[in-house]
Amino acid sequence: MPDITITLTDTQNKGLEYITDSPQEWIDNAATNRARIANDEIVQIYTNRALDESVQIPVTRELIVEDAFTRGWVKTAKQQNEDETPLP
Repeated sequence: MPDITITLTDTQNKGLEYITDSPQEWIDNAATNRARIANDEIVQIYTNRALDESVQIPVTRELIVEDAFTRGWVKTAKQQNEDETPLP
């Protein structure tokens, strides 16, 4: 499991303290919720394609997300950006 760390300036931290009593908790929640939304999108993409292609759907969301990447049905943002890079 990756451990993601960010560094804020004092001013950025003060800005977060203006909206929340726990900047760390707010950041953790924001990242966790965005990941959940992305995984929901992946599950939907996978489920639709699996049904269209008569592919057995894995029993857990974690396995669905893993298989979606393995099959190439979804790509990381980095892969998507590289695919869009025009040739010289």
